[in-house]
Amino acid sequence: MSRPLNRRAHGWIWPLVIGLAFTLTWSSPAGADTSRAGIGDAVDTILADPLLKGGAAGVVVADADSGAVLYQHRPDDRLMPASNTKLFTSAAAMGLLGPDHRFRTDVLTDGARRGHTLRGDLYLRGTGDPTMLAGDYDRLAKGVADAGITEVSGRLIADDTRFDAQRVGRSWAADDESSYYAAQISALTLAPDTDYDAGSVIVEVTPGAATGDRPKVTVTPPNAYVRIDNRATTGSGGLTLERQHGSNTITVSGALPAGAATAKEWVSVWEPTGYATSVFADALERHGVRVAGPTRLGRAAPADARTLAAHRSMPLKELLIPFMKLSNNIHAEALTKAIGYETAGRGTWDAGLTAIADWLKKQGVDSGAVRQVDGSGLSRMDNIAAGRLTELLLSVRDEPWYADWYASLPVACAPDRFVGGTLRTRMCSTPAAGNARGKTGSLTGASALSGYVTDADGRELVYSVVLNNYLAPSVKNLEDAIVVTLAKSGEGRTEAVRPRAVRGAAGTADLECSWVKPRRC
Repeated sequence: MSRPLNRRAHGWIWPLVIGLAFTLTWSSPAGADTSRAGIGDAVDTILADPLLKGGAAGVVVADADSGAVLYQHRPDDRLMPASNTKLFTSAAAMGLLGPDHRFRTDVLTDGARRGHTLRGDLYLRGTGDPTMLAGDYDRLAKGVADAGITEVSGRLIADDTRFDAQRVGRSWAADDESSYYAAQISALTLAPDTDYDAGSVIVEVTPGAATGDRPKVTVTPPNAYVRIDNRATTGSGGLTLERQHGSNTITVSGALPAGAATAKEWVSVWEPTGYATSVFADALERHGVRVAGPTRLGRAAPADARTLAAHRSMPLKELLIPFMKLSNNIHAEALTKAIGYETAGRGTWDAGLTAIADWLKKQGVDSGAVRQVDGSGLSRMDNIAAGRLTELLLSVRDEPWYADWYASLPVACAPDRFVGGTLRTRMCSTPAAGNARGKTGSLTGASALSGYVTDADGRELVYSVVLNNYLAPSVKNLEDAIVVTLAKSGEGRTEAVRPRAVRGAAGTADLECSWVKPRRC
């Protein structure tokens, strides 16, 4: 599929329009705390914005300490939550795997040493670590060499059997296949940099010195698994990258003007197990370890295999930072399958999602009213109501790991990418800046923001805003207006904040900020 650089994410199928005849009105729910005068009228005013005409909205605001509902609009309507789904997945991972959970990657053998020769096979076994870098595989290879091994008489075998062979999520859009945010999921994978977009490579294109020159194309990390077919030229007309289905040949075509900055694109690979194993094999060779036999993928290491070298990931409570701040889809899916393995002995989406639903139910979330088909929210089949997200946000405040989980949520207008994350350019110069925390969500026609904000009187509020089926390029300014209104609210009369334009790269308003590469928003 041909795509320009910094292409926009879009689904193939628009969902059915929900609630064609609904009206954007509010009435105080039974038992609601109405002491904050005007919150309902203020939020109603924002929801009546023409940007939402014909669309669907679910909004809930509650007192964080008491759980009292301050406002609700269609709280039980199931809508596409996009990346708000990660609230469920991340919290369940903390609850079921634990904040100190680490992924492990091992090099093992069932062979015997004869001098510097290992007579037998060498196994590379992964457990789903989405943060493995080329440098980590290099250190594993060095561990083999440091053990005094210079030759392996057998094969290099990749053991990715901790997870099943289903590589992509249910109903993920086919035209997202080569996008790094829809990369294939494997128990043995590799990320190109410390954003940890596992299963992808970074392709950089630098124009030649003069019009007509062939541009220079490089790949990070360097590897022989991905092949570049460079058909581009230096000139005008735009650059296109194409990776065909089932292939690891990336065709670079079109043109890049002389003197232009290097263009960068993150592209997913086909079969990440082979990708990671190829990079490890190259590292073995660099460290003077020769493997005589062929490479084989997808076979389990023997139960009695002994460990030659091992790598452990950062603990989950630290992994939450790149995961949630940058809304990393691959982390969500790896954790979902890891949950399945830990709870049911099966590293599958079905097992993981069943465990997540059971955990949510124990937390007081009505999981029977939820449809979750992946861990990230990339699927347009995910259906979650604002009321269910609010139930989670309230319940986790009593968990011993809550502080770490709360710290992983993006902070409004905090410029550091690993603090502000996907909210780092939003709600600046408002009472919500540095105050509101929330998980963003973005698909074409679906946007969400759910989290916590402190009002003018110092009371913490929980909020969930899920908006669907709108035709505008973005409705994030409406989400921001609601949260800023809550930040300004107090015992006095609350007035609606006028929505304002959302800062970001041109043409990217409906995307997660972190999904726009390079990081321009």
